[in-house]
Amino acid sequence: MPSTTWTPPALASSARRYQRVLWRVVEAQHTASTMRLADSLAEQALLEGILEASKPALLPGTERLHYLLATPFRYRPRAGSRFRAPFAAGVWYGAEELRTSLAEKSYWQLRFLLDSPGTPDLKPVPHTAFSVGVRGNAVDLTAAPLAKDRALWTDRRDYGATQALATAAREARIELIRYESVRDPQHASCVAALTPTVFGRAKPKGAHTWFIAASRERVRCVSGARGGDTWEFAASILV
Repeated sequence: MPSTTWTPPALASSARRYQRVLWRVVEAQHTASTMRLADSLAEQALLEGILEASKPALLPGTERLHYLLATPFRYRPRAGSRFRAPFAAGVWYGAEELRTSLAEKSYWQLRFLLDSPGTPDLKPVPHTAFSVGVRGNAVDLTAAPLAKDRALWTDRRDYGATQALATAAREARIELIRYESVRDPQHASCVAALTPTVFGRAKPKGAHTWFIAASRERVRCVSGARGGDTWEFAASILV
């Protein structure tokens, strides 16, 4: 498994201030899922309370954050991601362009199908796309000096090097990691937030609905707005 030679002091010396509005796309199933199981608003509220009590405690400092911002820091899943090792502290992922965020989400829809041979194609599922401002101490993997290790940062399946980098970045008190998206056909940038402090008092805004349908050949994203945009990503590009 690839690792990284970047130390916390080296990362700290490369850090710069970063501030930007980012996009994120998530499944819009939270309220609808419990609504189907309840016969009234009172029953739904009771069910939501039971579910909330069964979840891990919120990370200190996130109690007042919107759940779309706080949730990624709440869990330590067995499955890792590009900058989070299995069972490691949470990471919030966003993208500088909406298209990029849709491409990243499309990859995971496709990955689910590819890992489940018996699963039929995924019919259109509603997703919420929203934007939020972040600011904090950041390292940029697309710029010198870290860009010299681009091959490590853009590996499509092995996240060993990026996970090791995130560990060193936390030790260096880096809050944000800017990196190239390998799923977006135009290779625009994504950002990994290692701490919820980057949100300050910011709240999600510009939320709107997208429908995402996936087959093993392509993933199609259609805006819920009448006459809205459509993006289609070929499987060969995403994986």
